[in-house]
Amino acid sequence: MIWGVRVEGDFQRDGAVCVRGAVAPEHVELARRAIEANLADLSPLAKRASDTGDGAFIEDFCNWSRLPDIERFAVESGAAAIAGELMGAGTVRLYHDHVLVKEPGTRQRTPWHQDQPYYNVDGRQNASMWFPVDPVPLASTLQFVAGSHLGPWFMPRSFLDDRAKWFPEGSLAELPDVAGRPDGHRIVGWALEPGDAVFFHMLTLHAAGGVPGPHRRRVLSLRFLGDDIVHAPRPWATSPPFPGLVDELAPGAPMDHPLFPVLWTRTREMIG
Repeated sequence: MIWGVRVEGDFQRDGAVCVRGAVAPEHVELARRAIEANLADLSPLAKRASDTGDGAFIEDFCNWSRLPDIERFAVESGAAAIAGELMGAGTVRLYHDHVLVKEPGTRQRTPWHQDQPYYNVDGRQNASMWFPVDPVPLASTLQFVAGSHLGPWFMPRSFLDDRAKWFPEGSLAELPDVAGRPDGHRIVGWALEPGDAVFFHMLTLHAAGGVPGPHRRRVLSLRFLGDDIVHAPRPWATSPPFPGLVDELAPGAPMDHPLFPVLWTRTREMIG
């Protein structure tokens, strides 16, 4: 239990947990407004991540500084405090926000992958919150390979054409065939109702199903950084990119920058 909410799973052991009732109803509504505001005003980073011709899988990144409802949700929802407790961190920064919407009839699966190899950070204390504002059945939810965050980094590839656009070919291990050998892995996932959230480590292998029925799957995801995360500039454009950051933050430096505001500290929580 964390402050009266039920946690299913063990974050340190499995790399993913479900937190039931993580967010109060008023903040669920705030997240809905935030997602719709984002869809109505997509940023240059937005992309369509589906190619099946049915429905649409829309993603957008890094909009908290221009869309007030996303910033309010990050600050007010209490998600950063939960992330801090799960990570065992003293300070929690926002790394970025990520809106993911699968419209009705979108059969496109999100393939198995880790998140951290796409990023410009190194370190172990991190957590992503995946927060749907619509009911999500097991067939459409995130699935995780439990314990995979304790293993190696795997080659990040583009979802639609399987290209190694980040690390050079052969420089990282290839993904295991989780889809072809599901019995060889301990896979966990949860059906979710609005208010429930999944928190997972950025190295945990995960995937998600499509949305074959008549309902939407709207998700606001927040990425959090803990105490040991440092800047790791790459010689390629990361996803999402942070242009110009390498000129302002040295390699190996803590992520002490206005782009990554502090949302929670353990000292502040104890005083409060």
